[in-house]
Amino acid sequence: MNTDRSPHPAEWRETEGLLPPAERNLPAGRHEFHKERLMAQIGEQSSTTPPVAPGLPQKRRSWFRRPVIVVPLTAFTLAGAITTATILTGQDPDDGDGTVATGPVLTTAIGSASTTGTTALLDRISLAAASSSGPEPGPTQFLYSKSTSASTYVRTVEDKHTVVSEKPHPRQVWMSPDGHRGWLIEPGNSPAGGESLDSSVGSSASWNRLNSMPKEPDALLKKIYADTRGQDNSPEQAAFAEIGNLLGEGCPPSGLEAALFKAAAKIPGVVKVDSAVDAVGRKGIAVARLDPVSGRREEWIFEEETLEFLGERTVQVTEGENPEPEDLLIKPGTVTYTSAVTSRAVVDRIKQTPGAQGG
Repeated sequence: MNTDRSPHPAEWRETEGLLPPAERNLPAGRHEFHKERLMAQIGEQSSTTPPVAPGLPQKRRSWFRRPVIVVPLTAFTLAGAITTATILTGQDPDDGDGTVATGPVLTTAIGSASTTGTTALLDRISLAAASSSGPEPGPTQFLYSKSTSASTYVRTVEDKHTVVSEKPHPRQVWMSPDGHRGWLIEPGNSPAGGESLDSSVGSSASWNRLNSMPKEPDALLKKIYADTRGQDNSPEQAAFAEIGNLLGEGCPPSGLEAALFKAAAKIPGVVKVDSAVDAVGRKGIAVARLDPVSGRREEWIFEEETLEFLGERTVQVTEGENPEPEDLLIKPGTVTYTSAVTSRAVVDRIKQTPGAQGG
């Protein structure tokens, strides 16, 4: 795979195919979540870790769940063209991680993408971010993030492939500034009452780490490229995805948030999308990048007037390159991940929500 060149949007082809997912029976983000938890435990038990084989993608230490899909059903239409898809109406015992895939396959109109005005838009978004104040937790406090999310993915049971979707559901994360203590509550994807994210390794998206990152866009982008080396299908896509991670549940300090948008403007292939809808139905404009290998376009969605970050989604735009037959079940227009940030705050305790006095 040649990852040295990022194609111009004019070169995107409708015949490109979808990269096969790493695991068929789990949403891609949930598989990554469990794998990262396992790797963190291994790191806590041993100070030496076998090197990653050359050429293989490396997993970063994170508590993000991606890609997942969450969208109001009124904002999307049933993908009737996917004739082999099934709509589940009850508990799905085959997902393996407790996820209940009971929603219809979710699709959307593919918004028009253009490089024209993209840099100017990111400059405006950066200025808006710089003028706002982000959460600043004390050393014993926690950053709280609430979002709505869901996934669409190919599931395989006894050689039968179907496209299934989760219903939109809430996700709450508490994380200490140093990234060593945390908690996740996500119905269907965590035990009742939630699960611990504690780790001696810490999170790569901890507030302390983010606050120490360069605020100068060129230096920041250089660090992001270095931190994501070997990930995703190209260095450019890996950097764009990492910035999206930090904008989502990373709660970046306002100075860093403004720099992230400036850095994103320097990534080849970044475009402006005229319309997009987040996971709770809020409409906006998007900054996006197409990964030609998977055929999926990752979109960051902003309120059109205030330029406030609303959320993100991933849309299948083309078939991608060298797809397997089951991968072709995910048709262009399918939303494979969507998320909407609905609350961010600093709280004193795990499980405490903004405005609540108790945990």
